[in-house]
Amino acid sequence: MNVLIDTPFGTIEVQLASTQAPHTVANFVRYVEAGAYTEGSFWRTVVNDPDNQPANDIKIEVIQATCRADFVKYDAIAMEQTGTTGLTHRDGTISMARFAPDSAQADFFICLGDQPELDQGGRRNPDGWGFAAFGQVVRGMDVVRRIQRQPQHEQRLTPVIVIHRIDVIG
Repeated sequence: MNVLIDTPFGTIEVQLASTQAPHTVANFVRYVEAGAYTEGSFWRTVVNDPDNQPANDIKIEVIQATCRADFVKYDAIAMEQTGTTGLTHRDGTISMARFAPDSAQADFFICLGDQPELDQGGRRNPDGWGFAAFGQVVRGMDVVRRIQRQPQHEQRLTPVIVIHRIDVIG
């Protein structure tokens, strides 16, 4: 199953890893089918050049999105760790954002470049759980890179990049 993420800069097509990360994919698709991401946004960009993460010893590069502000998020889901799913955070991987283990709801991010420190056992978070990868960009990495390069202040895109809609295809 794939999804199309429609943005002002073009479309990003993502192949979801339903077999490897079934609960994470089901959670994401639930938000998509409810229209939660329509008028949501890519709101965060994390870059190395110039470095906008000076407080972090372990550097990453991602763009992060959320659903629209008026959508009431569903309960958090149990985390499907990369050590179990076999998925890894590489260039174009889509993954769930989280604060603590088992806290992911609607926010997701897309990796720019390989990001092994986001996998289970990685050092980006002290808990070592990593993040729940659940798919791969198959078309539109140029759009992802363009979003990452937009003006930002302390990781917040200024202005945010509106998500017109996300649709499930195939």
